[in-house]
Amino acid sequence: MVRQLYTAWTGMRNEQNRLDVISNNLANSATVGFKKEGVTSQSFDQQLMVKIRDASVDWRQERIGTMSFGAKIGEVYTDYKQGSLRESGNTFDFAIDGSGFFAIQYTNANGQTSTQYTRAGQFTVTQEGYVVDVDGNHLMAEGGSLQVPVDAADVAVDVAGNVYADGELVDTIILTDFEDYDYLKKFGETRLFPVNGAREKEAAGMIRQGFTEQSNVNVVSEMVNMIAITRAYEAGQKVIQTVDSTLEKATTLGSVS
Repeated sequence: MVRQLYTAWTGMRNEQNRLDVISNNLANSATVGFKKEGVTSQSFDQQLMVKIRDASVDWRQERIGTMSFGAKIGEVYTDYKQGSLRESGNTFDFAIDGSGFFAIQYTNANGQTSTQYTRAGQFTVTQEGYVVDVDGNHLMAEGGSLQVPVDAADVAVDVAGNVYADGELVDTIILTDFEDYDYLKKFGETRLFPVNGAREKEAAGMIRQGFTEQSNVNVVSEMVNMIAITRAYEAGQKVIQTVDSTLEKATTLGSVS
């Protein structure tokens, strides 16, 4: 009976974790450059069950078989499929059509800088002419932080990332790609940083000026999954209620006898 309670509880906890992931996906369905996450489940290792000194088998130790003690989260993964491109018309909105990431210079609270990567291409320009993301991190180009003349009347970016101010080449935006995205770790909702083992490769994507990449979250699909998870969670609750009721009756009968 106790094993049944534990198995039901692990299933409910697993469904709760899945629900948390789906809720985050839905909350970021309108976030530019967001990549949805998914969850895999797996059972705990099978355990050998035996009867030890049981009267039904003449007090011999007899093998019953194996059983699992429930389910657990196997892996939380990120789906890197490209989202749809939406035209904004803004000069400093960029979308990557194809593979690759923008490189940005991230500065932490201690003033230390590092390079992170993103598909979120909503940028603005500071008073000094630096192109920055919504958090103030600098967009990186071949010459360092991308900076455009503040008095430029027209800024154009071609598909190769070449930045022109009033027809003059200023710099080239860096696009970076990786051989295996499993070596990328999320930082916040739209930024990534490489971990040990990450290997860069040439990006095949093209930059589209005046566009943004929308999230790749399918709201209808996520809502269907949420309903299925809710029903599975409720099934676990019913199992616990049934086992609890059975234990209560067994305890009552035992005390009466």
